[in-house]
Amino acid sequence: MALLVMTAIVCFEIFSRYVLNEPTYWGTDIATYLLVGMTFMGLAQAQKAGAHVQVELLIGAVSDEWRKRLEIFANWLGLIFVIFAGWQMAAFNYAEYVNDTRDWGLLGTQQWIPELFVSLGYLAFFWAILADIFRISAAPRLRENIIVLSVLALFTALLLLGPDTVRIDKFRVDIGSVAIIAFAVCSAFVLNGSRMFLALLASIVAVGLAFAFAKGAGLVVIGLMLVATLFVLLIIGVRVALTLGIAGLLGLMFLLPSPQLSLLAERSWNSVNTFTLTAVPMFVLMGALLIRSGVTKELFDALTRWFGRTPGGIAHATVGASAVFAAVSGSSLATAATMGKVACPEMTSRGYGTRLTYGVVAAGATLGILIPPSIAMIIYGTNVGVPVPQLFIAGVIPGLILSLGFMACVTAWSFVCPGATPRGEAYSIGEKIGGSLSILPFLLVIAVVLGSLYAGVATPSEAGGVGAAASLVIALYRRSLSWRGLYLTAIETVRITSFLLLIVVGAAIMSWVFDFLRIPKTLVGLVEGADLAPWLVVAIIAAVYVVLGMFIESISMMLMTLPVTFPIMMSIGVDPLWFGVFLVVMIELGLVTPPVGIILFILRGVAGDVPVKEIVYGVIPFVGVILTFLVLIYLVPDIVLWLPNKLQ
Repeated sequence: MALLVMTAIVCFEIFSRYVLNEPTYWGTDIATYLLVGMTFMGLAQAQKAGAHVQVELLIGAVSDEWRKRLEIFANWLGLIFVIFAGWQMAAFNYAEYVNDTRDWGLLGTQQWIPELFVSLGYLAFFWAILADIFRISAAPRLRENIIVLSVLALFTALLLLGPDTVRIDKFRVDIGSVAIIAFAVCSAFVLNGSRMFLALLASIVAVGLAFAFAKGAGLVVIGLMLVATLFVLLIIGVRVALTLGIAGLLGLMFLLPSPQLSLLAERSWNSVNTFTLTAVPMFVLMGALLIRSGVTKELFDALTRWFGRTPGGIAHATVGASAVFAAVSGSSLATAATMGKVACPEMTSRGYGTRLTYGVVAAGATLGILIPPSIAMIIYGTNVGVPVPQLFIAGVIPGLILSLGFMACVTAWSFVCPGATPRGEAYSIGEKIGGSLSILPFLLVIAVVLGSLYAGVATPSEAGGVGAAASLVIALYRRSLSWRGLYLTAIETVRITSFLLLIVVGAAIMSWVFDFLRIPKTLVGLVEGADLAPWLVVAIIAAVYVVLGMFIESISMMLMTLPVTFPIMMSIGVDPLWFGVFLVVMIELGLVTPPVGIILFILRGVAGDVPVKEIVYGVIPFVGVILTFLVLIYLVPDIVLWLPNKLQ
């Protein structure tokens, strides 16, 4: 409901401002508060649905018994962070109430009211994680009841203690922190036995001591410890957002002059309480509604008619359809899921090779975050202060060139392996023109979104609302959306938004620690002191992203690395717009790079009996195209910068 109300408010704000010439004084604030509430109250739903992203490198390679142990261990660690964050948020919430803190806007909202949903969201998230631990552990009901009673006792104690509890002499912890750790390890003993108890206790003590002794060490040592902590947590299966949060929590507790746990609450609230991020759920909703409307299959059929009997015609149509769908969805995952269901069965039934079929769909799906609108660009622009409309413009020409590169790869494939691309049917010009009518809904949404944006009618965030409304109208006109369908679409959008923005929260906590410790500035000084050629710095960073992309989800990778890579790139004179496009292309590469390339596993789920190995072999030539394209935009940066400079 919050998602739909937020979208309606954004659309009404545009109507009121440009039609009635009476802009509201409340629209932006209310929409932002709804985003915050939707994000945090959706965390439990995302946990229940298994939507929070994790790296399955280790847990996917071990036996079922060890997988269960790792999942329980990872959930206990994540639960500890959620308790810390929820405790500090509740205390922050109470302080805002006592001080009667109000928003600076014209609405003058009492801040404790919207902040309350952050506290409640963490509480619901806690119970959802604990429910997962109960489910996996399959312990007797009596033990579960003991844990529930312990939870109530812990929460009561934390509320009575407040945010700044009595500190323990000679240690950097307080009674509240000790109570949280004691609850977690004792609960693990009750539910999972002595081995889990010892493993959890030993891990917490070892990491705590390591970070405690690291205080005052060189920044290189501290930086390596933080990076090592991130990788270990990711490998054992801790959710990406919680991994970032745990690393930040350790930094706040042990690496600052004095513990600053209150930053957990401040970052949780301020990193999501921004109107710009309302674009994320609305663009996701826009793509989801178009999928529900059924126009995506008709788009693919129309392009298939135009490419007709050309070598690899249906594969070309797949790239074209992916590019068009990318221009309205802003999501590579949505593009992969949609085109996987539409294009893969059609290509397979017509005799196309398995590797080409899934390789071209995987490659086409990567266009979802390069061709505007792009969720990745919105998050990048919000984090580094680059205008999102400029980023959208910068992505147009690179997106089109990369699409042509994929088509060229298909053409080369059809000459090298003619059997993989059988000739298609021939269509008359009348059939081609008649089929093209199905493209009109996409053109309408693209025109509405980009037209409202570049005509100055809507901001990037508001353009997402306009696009979602247009998609809803199309779905209703085609009578392809029931009330239940709308509900399921909204729920799925909230799940995606929650896990994405929780990653933003975790990254905000960790990057604050990085900035306080001056790690980015130190690395910039090292790069400048080494006097490396700019091309070598770019090549090193690209290589780092290629390796990270093999193991870490794309948006997580971007948010984890931006506090370090952005200052380095700026220090060698790289344009922030160019770096934004470069980073998005590197994320594209990560989406299709094994072993964690998410698009590969989405297509594996769609394919059913096609091995991941075959999909990987199919995507390798297109990875070569992406790498070649990166070299091209480095040598000719105007491919990225020409259009933004012309339209500025």
